Amino acid sequence: MLIEILKSKIHHVKVTCSDISYIGSITIDEDLMDAANLIENEKVQVLNLNNGERIETYVIKGERGSGIIGMNGPAARKALPGDILIIISYATMEFEIAKSYVPSIIFPKEGNKLE
Repeated sequence: MLIEILKSKIHHVKVTCSDISYIGSITIDEDLMDAANLIENEKVQVLNLNNGERIETYVIKGERGSGIIGMNGPAARKALPGDILIIISYATMEFEIAKSYVPSIIFPKEGNKLE
C-alpha cells in the first residue's frame, strides 16, 4: 500500500515580493530549498497564515542567500509581501517505509535566513 506523507516543510517564511506578470509560481531562496530538501519544479502546497489561503504550485529556484520568497503569476493574488507562509511538500511511499521516514522541516529566522 502507498500513502502520502509530509516530505518537506518550511515553517514561517515571509513573502518578500510578488509579480503577477512573471511566468511561474513560488520562488524560494536556494539555501532554503536545500535545507528543506526541495528541488526546482517540485509541487508544493503554500499555506498563508495571514488570509487562510491554501494553494498548490511549483518551486522556482531563487538566488542563494537572498531570502527571497516570491509569489508569481496567479499565486501572486494569494499572498502579498509581508504575509507569513508555510510551504509543504509530500511524498508517496510504501506504508512500512513511511513509518520510519523523517521529513525535512526548517524554521527560518528573520529575513528568511537559516541562521
